[in-house]
Amino acid sequence: MPELTARAIIVGTLLGMVFGASSLYLVLKVGLTVSASIPVAVISITLFRLLSKLGMKNATILENNIVQTAGSAGESIAFGVGVTMPAIMILGFDLELTRVMLVAILGGLLGILMMIPLRRALIVQQHGVLKYPEGTACAEVLKAGASDESRALASDAAKAEWARAAQGETRAADTGAKTIFAGFGIGLVYTTAMKVLSGWKEYPTKVFGEPFSKASVSLEASPALLGVGYIIGPRIASIMCAGGVLAYLVLIPMIAFFGDALGSTVLAPGTTPIRDMGPDDIRNAYVLYIGAGAVAAGGIISLFRSLPTIWHGLKGGLRDLQGGGAQSASAPRTDQDLSMRFVLAGIIALVAMIMIFPQLHLQGNFLGALMIVAFGFLFVTVSSRLTGEIGSSSNPISGMTVATLLLTCFIFLIIGWTGPTSYVTALSIGAIVCIAASNGGTTSQDLKTGFLVGATPRNQQIAILIGAFASALVLGPILLSLNTASTVYVPAAALNLPAEVRADVSQLTERETVPAEQGIADANPYRVWHKVDETNARAGKYLVNDQGQPVYYVDPGINGTERVRASGTTVDKFPAPKATLMSYIIKGILNRELPWGLVLLGVMIAIMLEMSGLPSLAFAVGVYLP
Repeated sequence: MPELTARAIIVGTLLGMVFGASSLYLVLKVGLTVSASIPVAVISITLFRLLSKLGMKNATILENNIVQTAGSAGESIAFGVGVTMPAIMILGFDLELTRVMLVAILGGLLGILMMIPLRRALIVQQHGVLKYPEGTACAEVLKAGASDESRALASDAAKAEWARAAQGETRAADTGAKTIFAGFGIGLVYTTAMKVLSGWKEYPTKVFGEPFSKASVSLEASPALLGVGYIIGPRIASIMCAGGVLAYLVLIPMIAFFGDALGSTVLAPGTTPIRDMGPDDIRNAYVLYIGAGAVAAGGIISLFRSLPTIWHGLKGGLRDLQGGGAQSASAPRTDQDLSMRFVLAGIIALVAMIMIFPQLHLQGNFLGALMIVAFGFLFVTVSSRLTGEIGSSSNPISGMTVATLLLTCFIFLIIGWTGPTSYVTALSIGAIVCIAASNGGTTSQDLKTGFLVGATPRNQQIAILIGAFASALVLGPILLSLNTASTVYVPAAALNLPAEVRADVSQLTERETVPAEQGIADANPYRVWHKVDETNARAGKYLVNDQGQPVYYVDPGINGTERVRASGTTVDKFPAPKATLMSYIIKGILNRELPWGLVLLGVMIAIMLEMSGLPSLAFAVGVYLP
């Protein structure tokens, strides 16, 4: 039966890119993604059925499985990229294309290779113990949509199993495809009417006056966010909304109430009197840090809650790996992996690349490479097992990333690596481990699907390696494009910067002009200054003249605050809540630049919610998001 075919690889890779792009958009907007395997499988079945009516041979169940395997990598890598890489800009550095692509490729491939030795232990030996809910559901979809050729070539046992799976579900794939394309069409029409035809406001907002001064209610009626809310369910969506209620209807008006009594006094970390601030200004100056503290605490609490499961999973995974690692050359097709020689050589090659490329600030850094291997294997093992027990949607990848960054930064602090370049080093380690853990969990779900439909593990592993590499290549340009499309160049005069804010131009060699779409008639080339501290002015990218005086502040599209360009064009900003959290952890530990009082308020909010029996992470994300 055809399995690893060129058309399956091509279709799966293309779908992986599409779902990777949409997942990246979502994780930048709300810090969440949704599993791509089942939608990719449904689209694959439908697409090949349509092509078969035009004379092309219909795909077998194994080909459709290869499509969903290759296509699933895009979503998991996009999550890791969106959670970590935008923190580079928040730390004051450029979001370089090569850096993003390297982290995505190295982390994605490393996660797959580290998971392969665990396949037999977790997927085969633990069958019936580890459920792998998304992988099992995807297998049911593939069985229900199996072609006539697949059914004819299947064994008697497989035929009976497929008949059982398809009973009452023979049109499940068709129905799912119609629903997916209907949702796509509705979203397209709605977005076109809103953004292109300006049929209604994208962000209708009501700001209240006395006695509820500066409280506000806003609505972002986005089809993408509506879809995410439908998938995560009304309870979690309501809890996230409750976080927004606390931020905009409790914290902001409360800060405004007490701030009015301060008169012209400036309360740090704000830079203007609270009485002169609007709701968004108060949110950016104060509530943002409260939300970040709540998100950090929620992630750590979710990780600690999972510690018994993590310990059990790690211990069981290592034990089973020792007992089930040998593979006979005469193993049946359905039990053949890529050779361990290839896997080990691949891991060694990837680690060598990590230590070579200067963009990662890990050149010759044996300690950094060692931490990537140690934390990577630890959390790939944990992630692969947890997805089998609780599913991909509940897998605490963010908590694992927070733990990696905390441990990494504390090690750096002990050995004295606290300079600005150490920020990038710590983030590179955390990002690669995050992407590896995310993709390791996805790989285990895919291999479970393959196990249930009789696929060849080696072919699936080849497919997801190709899909991961291709998706990683395009996610970098997409991330930079999303950021550039919403970047605003703010004249420094509008920021009232103190005279002390000045760059040492002897260290600045890069020059840049203001893009024409900004609507600023200025063609002068300015020096680029990456300010990495918060002294006297926000960190970030500035364009300065030859005397080192800032002329423009480059407000990024991701985590930026300025929404209107000089041309009058309004742009959408991406809050990137989890990336912001990662930057705060790095800065907070390595140079102690955080307003810890506000952060600890957020921590206490998360603890209070956990004591009340509510999931603090979902609520905390609602507090943080604008």
